[in-house]
Amino acid sequence: MRSKQQKLTILLAIFTAAIIAANLMGTKIVTILGISMSVAIFVFPLTFLITDAVAEVYGHQQAKQMVHAAMVALVIVMAVVALAVALPPAARYEHNESYRIVFGNSLRIMFASLVAFIISQRHDIWAFEFWKKQTKGKHLWLRNNLSTIVSQFLDTTLFMFLAFYHMAPKFGAAFVFSLIIPYWLVKVTFALADTPFVYALVNWLKHGAESEQNASGER
Repeated sequence: MRSKQQKLTILLAIFTAAIIAANLMGTKIVTILGISMSVAIFVFPLTFLITDAVAEVYGHQQAKQMVHAAMVALVIVMAVVALAVALPPAARYEHNESYRIVFGNSLRIMFASLVAFIISQRHDIWAFEFWKKQTKGKHLWLRNNLSTIVSQFLDTTLFMFLAFYHMAPKFGAAFVFSLIIPYWLVKVTFALADTPFVYALVNWLKHGAESEQNASGER
């Protein structure tokens, strides 16, 4: 049986990996069911699922600590990427231009994602706690979805404008919003679909927490 700290460490590793992977891979755009979206869509929703589950079992302060830890990791990765892109290549390295294009473009994406990540995650934690008080700790599915859906809209809007606004002549406000809405609706679908996983994760965390409390009471 894993302890609380072990479980939090596992979730922090997954949480941090998801946000870094989303940033490094997020420049690739794919089209699914006629909607253009970043490949980051496949990992980023994990972050909201994890913070909601952690906030539910261990409180919003613990969830904030997880967000802050991932933020530090992301800033370090941004600094390393910027340095790697700026350093002149060795004479035998033939792929510097491709490297610069891929990771150089990632810098703006990563900055946009960092700002959107901090604001949307802190809102998600605040909103989850707000709805938890309003529902007196009941209706986890409702609290999870209300907080995540609004937070995903904040994240998508901030990210799209910071990453793509005026990137090319056609990327005006109206065009960016035309990208935001369908992308956000896809995220809403993910948020609704992950509800059973939130319950499963909360039960997993509570099992360890209750066992530790019982063990402490027997001492």
